[in-house]
Amino acid sequence: MNKPPLLDLSFSPDLSDQAAYEIAEFLEALSLAFEEHYFGQIRRHRRAINPKRSELTDQPWGEEDPF
Repeated sequence: MNKPPLLDLSFSPDLSDQAAYEIAEFLEALSLAFEEHYFGQIRRHRRAINPKRSELTDQPWGEEDPF
């Protein structure tokens, strides 16, 4: 199933190499800072929407969480 893109952006073809690099560095830093700040919530939601197979069944031996 293909999801539509979250943002429909049109980029300028006239962007310099340096500007493209600086923007990419900024976006990477922003993404990392966001994920570090909200890591617990992101992880909890991912598990809620995509549980491991072991979380869907009762296991008498009690599998430990590696994370």
